[in-house]
Amino acid sequence: MNAGKAKSRKGSDSKKPPPANKSDRIAKVLARAGLCSRREAERWIVAGRVAVDGVTLVTPAINVTAQNRVTVDGKALPAPLPPRLWRYHKPAGLITSHRDPEGRPTVFERLPETLPRVVSVGRLDLTSEGLLLLTNDGGLARRLELPATGWTRRYRVRVHGVVDEKKLAALANGVTVSGVKYAPIKAVLDNQKRANAWLTVSLEEGRNREIRKVMEHMGLEVNRLIRVAFGPFQLGKLARGQVEEVPPKVLREQLGKPPHDGP
Repeated sequence: MNAGKAKSRKGSDSKKPPPANKSDRIAKVLARAGLCSRREAERWIVAGRVAVDGVTLVTPAINVTAQNRVTVDGKALPAPLPPRLWRYHKPAGLITSHRDPEGRPTVFERLPETLPRVVSVGRLDLTSEGLLLLTNDGGLARRLELPATGWTRRYRVRVHGVVDEKKLAALANGVTVSGVKYAPIKAVLDNQKRANAWLTVSLEEGRNREIRKVMEHMGLEVNRLIRVAFGPFQLGKLARGQVEEVPPKVLREQLGKPPHDGP
């Protein structure tokens, strides 16, 4: 559905946009402009903050083209910025969110003020730490999060309990926990010292709290979880709390095509 046919607060006063070869969902356009993530864009639309050709939107199920005039809070969208990507060493104790209803400290409150408005590529939960990718392009974030991208997430995991290496190896066939089927996980025991062990765990799906749930299913309690790699990007020697931009040339080489094309 094009913007001109969208449901609006002005009813039949909607304008039909000029025809164009390419159109995109409004949430994707807002994300590309570096203003917010797609989910946030949808919330902004429901809140009546977004208009197309002077018509306030009430649904995100809208496509727009380059000929449409999109505004947020009455201001025109900035020109799309070149996609950029940063590596960030997230400390434990921070929420990967722009706001937390419980008032807990967030990743985005701790970032340097010199950074533009960024969104995270996936999340790390409160007690998890390590590599978190940040980008100014919501479309790029979405693309990198998709399992279809095929990028492996690798973790160093400390667990409490005695590891059964046969059960650990069996995770390569996938596992079902509480009715949820998880894709194959590669897990290797690095060392076992008394009641604690270190594992290296690799997966491609990266569902919410997946490693913690699978380890608990095996009778192991995760007491430290560090992401050390996300696809080709490594945590390396990045200090805790440090941010470092991925060189644009490296980003282009790894993506293989312009990230603005979206997923």
